[in-house]
Amino acid sequence: MYHNVVLLFIACAAQFMVVLDVSAVNVALPSMRASLGFTDGGLHWVVNAYVLTFAGFLLAGGRAADLFGRKRVFRTGLALFTAASLAGGLAGTDTVLVVARAAQGLGAAALAPATLTLLTATHQEGPRRTRMLAVWAAVAMVAGASGSVVGGLLTDYLSWRWILLVNVPLGIAGLIAATRVLPDDERTERRRHLDLPGAALATAGLAATTYGVSTIGTHGWATPLLIAGVGALAAFAVYENRFARAPLIPSRLLRSRTVSLGNVVMFLTGACLNPMWYFLTLYLQEVLHYGPLRAGLGFLPLAAVSAVVGARVTPWLMRRADSRLLIIAGAVAGCAGFVWQSAVTPQDGYASGVLGPVLVLAVGLGLLNAPITATATAGVDRADAGAASGLMNTTKQVGGALGLAGLIAVCGTSYTTAFLIMAALLAGTAVVATALPSTVHTRADVPSSRTLGERDATRPR
Repeated sequence: MYHNVVLLFIACAAQFMVVLDVSAVNVALPSMRASLGFTDGGLHWVVNAYVLTFAGFLLAGGRAADLFGRKRVFRTGLALFTAASLAGGLAGTDTVLVVARAAQGLGAAALAPATLTLLTATHQEGPRRTRMLAVWAAVAMVAGASGSVVGGLLTDYLSWRWILLVNVPLGIAGLIAATRVLPDDERTERRRHLDLPGAALATAGLAATTYGVSTIGTHGWATPLLIAGVGALAAFAVYENRFARAPLIPSRLLRSRTVSLGNVVMFLTGACLNPMWYFLTLYLQEVLHYGPLRAGLGFLPLAAVSAVVGARVTPWLMRRADSRLLIIAGAVAGCAGFVWQSAVTPQDGYASGVLGPVLVLAVGLGLLNAPITATATAGVDRADAGAASGLMNTTKQVGGALGLAGLIAVCGTSYTTAFLIMAALLAGTAVVATALPSTVHTRADVPSSRTLGERDATRPR
């Protein structure tokens, strides 16, 4: 029992660091510009260098955990993330900071899939694994919601540099704990091949496509970068299916209806929930005229309610109800919250214009996260746990990046339109979720020796 608690703590602490660094930096951008002399056109690379590198290398990071060992990849990713945080916190020029943020993203791409893989590969499907996944998902939600608060506090009372430097002692403590607690990797004599050509195509395709979508508002859809990105992703699909010796995404994963549809649901959810932070933050600061710290504090009810629902209520429901129904219920609740938020006028204050919709959204998020995570990784063989985790994290991050870029291009600063589109995306999520296999997480654990195809065949539908 003690070992399981420590393992969960390590996985959740690492995931908290990865997600926190996506949101906490936003409130410190003006301070970084003043300190290092960023131009207006270059400042966004403090965020994009991390996000694009993170999203681009997630598939390779997840597969590396399967091939080279989960403990080894976890420690390597955490060490790189910690070292890059130190370099970024001490950066004397804008170029050094951007390069450090890209290195952080690379470390996070190895670390994030490994945190989930440690839980899915060391625990068979059942109530204990369900509880762990629920806590892991809730921690990620809290990290996203509290990032603005943490970033505002550190920037206001210390310096923007501490947003990065705070990762150093946490990372060192995590490395010590991981060395002592995490189970040793299985020894194998077979040669291990990481699909480097596939990783290069996936990284180039995802990064180019994401950045190309972000320029639609000024250059339209037919931009060379967007076309090149889509072409690279098509080439990646052909290469993985026909030529790769050890594919980053084994075809047996995508043949599983549970995994494939689970990732579609994750993509649609990420495409509206990740941009939610952006538009709500702008609403609080530009419409209600809150400062960075006060705006961050405005998210605390969302973080608290979603954490309680996600970590306490949802695992209980997952043992008694179909996960498919929980996903649908969460999507419908989130849809209602966004529709309510779209009807808010500038004359509404925080209590009537933000708190009510946010609480409804929090319930929806709390119901959604754990069932989607469990579904997208259900029935996966231990040998493919890293690939499944990398795929799920990739669909979530790419969905969020493409969703934000598309919403900004289409909506501009129209909060009403943005929230209505996000409501429509969650409505689509509920529709897609109806096609998921029926899954209740109370049945006996599935033996690890069975194949993914056999497991899917035995699932009730």
